[in-house]
Amino acid sequence: KERFDVEEYCISEGWVRVPVGKTVDRKGRPLTVKIKGTVEAFIKPAPAAQA
Repeated sequence: KERFDVEEYCISEGWVRVPVGKTVDRKGRPLTVKIKGTVEAFIKPAPAAQA
């Protein structure tokens, strides 16, 4: 599954850290969960400039 809300990731260890909904802790930071699996990083292409 492609994720676009990844906070942190490690390709060599095979995990990503993603926020859990809109839940935040006492300091206002989003609560996160670590998901293990195959990690494949990619860069989205820049949008084409309109003439």
